[in-house]
Amino acid sequence: MTFESTVKIQGQNSFLLGTRDVELALTRTGGMLGPVVFFPREDEPIRPYAVAPWAEETLPADVPPMLRALRGDWFCSAFGENGEPYRGQRLPPHGETANREWREIGNGETSEGCWVRLGVDLPLQGGMCYATTALLANQSVIYQRHDLTGLTGPINPGHHATLAFPVTKGTARLSFSSLVHARTYVEPTARPEDRGYSWLTTDQEITDLHAAPCIDGSSTDLCRYPARRGFEDLAILCADPAQEFAWSAVTFPEQRYVWFALRDPKQLASTLLWFSNGGRHFPPWNGRHVNVMGIEDITAYFHAGLAASARENPLSARGIPTCLRPDAQGRLSIFYLQGVVRIPSDFDCVADIEGHWRDNSIVLRAESGAAVAVQCHLDFLRTGTLPGLEIQ
Repeated sequence: MTFESTVKIQGQNSFLLGTRDVELALTRTGGMLGPVVFFPREDEPIRPYAVAPWAEETLPADVPPMLRALRGDWFCSAFGENGEPYRGQRLPPHGETANREWREIGNGETSEGCWVRLGVDLPLQGGMCYATTALLANQSVIYQRHDLTGLTGPINPGHHATLAFPVTKGTARLSFSSLVHARTYVEPTARPEDRGYSWLTTDQEITDLHAAPCIDGSSTDLCRYPARRGFEDLAILCADPAQEFAWSAVTFPEQRYVWFALRDPKQLASTLLWFSNGGRHFPPWNGRHVNVMGIEDITAYFHAGLAASARENPLSARGIPTCLRPDAQGRLSIFYLQGVVRIPSDFDCVADIEGHWRDNSIVLRAESGAAVAVQCHLDFLRTGTLPGLEIQ
């Protein structure tokens, strides 16, 4: 197990953390998780996360730090564009956590695993955010908790996992735990007058993820990707809050692995799907951000920002939370798991993820009937703690 700081990787100064099964980087700017290599010592390691093609380019001074570093997954303290001020404050895109400089608070390792704790000030939202990232020995799972203190108001938090997909159309398959609602945004994700293009019909409820409505009257399968080359689109999937945990999964049958993310739906109520396949033709995108998808677990009103999420909106009117409120001391914590598992050749698509709390494992079951067990300390979603690691 290893920890190292101040290493420049793909254009960003980063902290490194690793075990035999996972090697990861965390950027100082924005605290972004990426790149990540699962099974780095094997003949065919897995690198599921995307890194923006401009990562090592010199960009104009007005490009937000978040966009400069864009990669992997990161925690958003105010998810979305934040074009509208909130309480007189104009927050940066995806919040201060995604744009400010993180510093090391501590790190450690035992025979059970290793961890690093980072911190960032939130002068606009109040207080601080502490981010702990941990790995357990002999597991291909990344454990993360974000502890916010001193908040002065509600937040619309989220994780922004951004995956790289193979070139071949429709080869990867997406699946999700039980949903109570799904829909497209009220406006196009991108507009031609802004040198951007979208394909999904706006402001439509999605009753079948395999047949989402398109602007030409056709339908499209949101559960197969890459798809819709030349377009940028968004769809939100709202989880059943009664579940013990909610999950998202992407099966890559040809590459023989599954990426998955687990969460408490009472902390992160929805999943925003960002289909980014070359539909933005302005800098730094320039039509080259292709075959990428954001699978973004959030409590927010789409990507509209904190102001729209904190007031009543079409989702909150349905009883779906779009913001969280801290306790009397301004404290709030979010626990999150994401990982990778190799699959056999007969594993076609995740149909269910079963939680086995007592023996610290999950079982991924395929539509084909195949099943794969994964060692995973599922109780982390309830406690934010791990055995043998003093990560608090």
